[in-house]
Amino acid sequence: MATSEMEKAMRRQPAELERLLADRAAVEAAAARLAGRRTLLVGTGTSWHAANQGAYFLRLAGLEAWAVQAADAALYGPRPTGDDALILLSHRGTKRYTSQVLEQARAAGAVTVVIGGIGAPGADVETVEQELSSAFTVSHLGALARLATLAIALGADLGDLKPVPETVAHVLEAPAARFEPPDRGLGFVGAGVNQWTAAEGALKTCETSRVFASAHSAEQLLHGPSVALGPGDGLVVVDGGGAARQRLAEVGEASAKCGVRVHHLREETLGETLSVFPLTAGVQRIALESALAVGSDPDEFGFDVPGRQEAWDPIEL
Repeated sequence: MATSEMEKAMRRQPAELERLLADRAAVEAAAARLAGRRTLLVGTGTSWHAANQGAYFLRLAGLEAWAVQAADAALYGPRPTGDDALILLSHRGTKRYTSQVLEQARAAGAVTVVIGGIGAPGADVETVEQELSSAFTVSHLGALARLATLAIALGADLGDLKPVPETVAHVLEAPAARFEPPDRGLGFVGAGVNQWTAAEGALKTCETSRVFASAHSAEQLLHGPSVALGPGDGLVVVDGGGAARQRLAEVGEASAKCGVRVHHLREETLGETLSVFPLTAGVQRIALESALAVGSDPDEFGFDVPGRQEAWDPIEL
């Protein structure tokens, strides 16, 4: 099988991260506008996961920062007022509800910062060239890089960014047996900032391989969904260290005793906050390998299956 656009994009990640982490001018200008304001971070899909991780970063800088899904902000709120700031995350800048939230925020007089791919309409802080695959990978890590450097510009101590590109490269290049999706369902579990890495793993696996996947934080998994796990299932434990490491280990051990095939992704060198970078590359790799295992085209959003595009295309994204 020819190399997919998804895999090509993933291979670009270390070099793009090195470039973005060193490029601070647009980020510092945005930081000056955000300082001291309640900040809502808004996105959809993968960008919703980035919004939650970005809010985590910004709270370490002392900001009151909250993530809101774009559809919720547009239809129900909360949405930024004139005293607030909006960070809008959108790879291409064309989604229905993210565009609506941006219009609402500007009408209210809020400070707005748009983080998007190169050439995305209205992007104040650009990330990378637009991807050819529907599975956004390098642009997601690019957005996380912009959010991390934004938080640092506002005073956050996230740790040493210099090793991040090399650590991501190691994850992508490390020899390992190809991940084989389970017979029944695949779960991802994380804690703290990495519950959103787990969520990204489930989203990417679903959209690239059509393998049914779900994601939970460790505590949410324990309080109900764990009952459904058993033989024929797989569980990916996304472990960035920190206060919940022992809890994640207990979840993995108990799942294995119930016949679940448990796969551990661990990052121990960067600190829990920056572990999101290599762990995100790790779950992307699982999604890609799952697609290869089942013979799915990871670039096509499931539209390589006859009839799916006709069913879903009428819904405006």
